[in-house]
Amino acid sequence: MKHLDLVGSTTVITGAANGMGADIARLLAARGAHLALIDHDAAALSALADGLRGSTVTTHVIDLRDDDAVFAGVAEITGVHPRINALITCAGSSMLGTLDQLTMEEMRWLTDVNLWGTVSVTKALLPALRAVPAAHITHLASVYALAAPAGRIPYAMSKFAVRAFSEALRHELEGSTVSVGAVYPAGVRTGIILHGRYAAAIDPDVAARAAAAQAAMYHTEPTDAAARIIRATERRAARTMVGREARLIDVLVRATPSGYWRAMRRPLRAAIDTTTPVA
Repeated sequence: MKHLDLVGSTTVITGAANGMGADIARLLAARGAHLALIDHDAAALSALADGLRGSTVTTHVIDLRDDDAVFAGVAEITGVHPRINALITCAGSSMLGTLDQLTMEEMRWLTDVNLWGTVSVTKALLPALRAVPAAHITHLASVYALAAPAGRIPYAMSKFAVRAFSEALRHELEGSTVSVGAVYPAGVRTGIILHGRYAAAIDPDVAARAAAAQAAMYHTEPTDAAARIIRATERRAARTMVGREARLIDVLVRATPSGYWRAMRRPLRAAIDTTTPVA
């Protein structure tokens, strides 16, 4: 499959105001790629755009949980950018808590952000991607789309679903000009776990301790992860691991599909304990 040229065309990035989305935007802007940046945080999105040089950048404040807003926003984007050949979906959040601690509303909120936001923006943009000679969709899944840890049910559930969506869509579009891939990051120092949500039933100090314990295990710099995601998009890769933890867990799950948790439980113990009060 021919590699994608991102310079001179437009890449749409969701969750662009912070984390890996922002780093991807900076790297692509420096290369001269045109960008349509989507996020719900207007102030952070504007600040990011103000610092980008070397390309045409438009910002679009959209709540991805609102289907009507997504389709209207994408119509605005396609009206401004005549040639869009890449979509990178970075928008997402995390959620700490056991099933006993989480409410149905909390779990639905995360699913709406992580899964349905990804589905809606992809569906809305697909006609524009089909209109160019070659295009690629990169969905950010997670290492927790490969292995599901205790204490992360809604997050793992949403990311496993993103993985399934990506793979099924890739098969649907087989033979077309649009390719689809999923990226599985792990251990990236983006702060998502520190700024993510937790069940209201959890003591905030306990949640902060668990989040800090998981963040301490992260080793991959966001700019390195962003460069890897861009490379995967250019190569139109179907499956990309980001971070050494992702590669290790991928091997572990393949080796022992029903027993991988025994190896993961101990190193994740402090990061999944949301019940023990701080002494």
